[in-house]
Amino acid sequence: MRAEILTIRFVHEGWSRFGIARVRLADGTIVERAIEDHGDSVGILPYDPERKVATLVRELRVPPLFATGEQVQLEAPAGLIDAGSPEENVRREALEEVGLRLRALEFVGATYSCASLSTEKIHLYLAPYGPTDRVEAGGGVEGEHENIRVVEMPLAELADRADSAALTDLKTLTLVLALRARHPELFAP
Repeated sequence: MRAEILTIRFVHEGWSRFGIARVRLADGTIVERAIEDHGDSVGILPYDPERKVATLVRELRVPPLFATGEQVQLEAPAGLIDAGSPEENVRREALEEVGLRLRALEFVGATYSCASLSTEKIHLYLAPYGPTDRVEAGGGVEGEHENIRVVEMPLAELADRADSAALTDLKTLTLVLALRARHPELFAP
């Protein structure tokens, strides 16, 4: 016997849908599990290989504010997939959030952000950029109240933050570690 969803009761439907699923496990036991569903997303770590810096954002995240009082967190630019391919969406997010027009994308992987709760699969990319790729100021889309602050940071500092467990955003940590594994020369002094 395989696990099977028997019913789902949604308790909230808005930007996200929150539901309770009744599930029959492989051994026949019936349990309830929570589901959060808001669609798939993209995340990108833009980096300048000449200057050995990356462009990130600082943005208020209410769940960490609730859990720990942390006001903002350092993150790789990211957003939901609205329409089109993950590549189209990641380029749009980079332009909106950090003002970069990205050309080459290096796919890192697509992974569930929190498989125990969320249906979200996040498509992760690395992207080199240069001075001529900065075409806008960034900061997010007006009217979405994202209050994004663009941060350019040396890759060596990002590696130190990864090594000292100072990066609290999982997608950002994943992307920094992937960049260091794939392009270690960028982190050399």
